[in-house]
Amino acid sequence: MDGLPRARALLIVLDSVGIGGAEDADAYGDAGADTLGHIAEACAAGRGDREGLRQGRLSLPNLTALGLGLACEASTGRAPPGLELGNKAPRGAHGYGVETSRGKDTPSGHWEITGVPVDFDWGYFPDTHPAFPPALVEALIREGAIPGILGDRHASGTAIIAELGEESIATAKPICYTSIDSVFQIAAHEEAFGLERLYELCRTARRLCDAYRIGRVIARPFVGDPQSGFRRTAARKDFATPPPRATLLERLEQLGRAVISVGKIGDIFAHRSTGREVKAAGNMAMLTAALEAFRGLPEGGLVFANLVDFDTEFGHQRNVPGYAAALEAFDRRVPEIEALLQPGDMCVITADHGNDPTFRGTDHTREHTPILCFGPEIAGRSIGRRETLADIAASLARHLRIPDGETGASWW
Repeated sequence: MDGLPRARALLIVLDSVGIGGAEDADAYGDAGADTLGHIAEACAAGRGDREGLRQGRLSLPNLTALGLGLACEASTGRAPPGLELGNKAPRGAHGYGVETSRGKDTPSGHWEITGVPVDFDWGYFPDTHPAFPPALVEALIREGAIPGILGDRHASGTAIIAELGEESIATAKPICYTSIDSVFQIAAHEEAFGLERLYELCRTARRLCDAYRIGRVIARPFVGDPQSGFRRTAARKDFATPPPRATLLERLEQLGRAVISVGKIGDIFAHRSTGREVKAAGNMAMLTAALEAFRGLPEGGLVFANLVDFDTEFGHQRNVPGYAAALEAFDRRVPEIEALLQPGDMCVITADHGNDPTFRGTDHTREHTPILCFGPEIAGRSIGRRETLADIAASLARHLRIPDGETGASWW
C-alpha cells in the first residue's frame, strides 16, 4: 500500500441491536422502543432469567469497556443497568448512528452502513388476509408450477410454519407470508418440497415482486414433522434488490481490494461486490468464520459480517432471556477480537435497526444504532451522534485510504 502502514477493517453488524427509539420512531409505530435498554431493564428486574441459560443483570463487561453504555446514554439519556462504566475511561471510540433511510428493514440499514441510504419508498403488503395481490399469487402459481399457496398474510415465521407445516407437506403448497417489512417470504419443507425447488420458486417470486418494489424475497426452508415439531434450517436464502448506487463494497472491489462477506451479507447486497462469501450456522459460528477470514485478510481489505440470530431467533420471537444470553455470548468473545487486531487494523461493531423483544408485535423497531470503533491505534473517545449510518462507510473509507463516497462524514 505505497509504503504506508497496513490498514485493514472488520465490520460486524449485530443484527437488530438498537439502542433507543429514533426521533421519527412514532411515524413507524415504534415510539418508546429501546432494544438494548429494555433487555437490560428486564434482566435487572428478573425477567431475563431462564434456568440453564442465564440469570441476573445483563453482563456485557467487554462491550461496556469499549463504550457501549456511553453510546446508549448519548442516545437515550441513560445508561442501561449493568452497562455503567463509572469513572473508567472507555477503550473505544463510541457513539450512535441515526438511520436516514426510508424504512427499518435489513437492506436499508446495511446499504446505509455502506454509504447508500435508501431515498425511495419500498413497497409493502397490507396487513390483511389475503395480503398479496391476486395477480401476483396467480403468476407465482402458474410460473412456479405449484398447486397453490398457504398463508397469504402477515405472520411470525415460526408460528405460521407450526400452524401450516403439516398441510404444506400434504398438499405441496408452500407457505407464503409477509410482515411490516418490504418482504415476501416462502417456507417449504426441505425434503418434501425440495430445497433447490424452493430456491427456484423464490427466484421466480423475486422477478414477479420487482413490479411491487419489494426489497427481499426470502426462502425459509424447514424440516421436521407434526409429531416432533417443525424447525427452520440454516439454508435460508435471501433474494434482494441490488443497491441503487455504488456501495463501499463496490468501491473497494474497483480498487482491487479484498472483500470477504460473512453470513447473509451476500444476499442483502444481491451478491454485488460482496467478494468471497462465507456461510455458517449461528452467531458464534459466523463470528468464528469472520475472525478466521480476518486472519488471512490482505492489506487494504474488509471483512463484513452479519450476526443474524439476535434478530431472527430472539428479537422476532420476543425472547428476552435468549436475546440477553446471545449478547453475553458475543461479549465474551470481544477479547478474542481485540487480540486479533494488529497495528493498522480497525474493528467497527454496529447494528442495522432495532427489534425490541419487550415491544408489541414481532417486527423491527425504528431505533438509533450503536457504533463502537476500536483497534491498537484507536484512542477511546466519543464520536457523538452520527447523522447517518453512512458515516460508518466514510470512516472505513478514510481508514482504508480510498476516495470518499457520495454520503457520510468520517469521524477521523
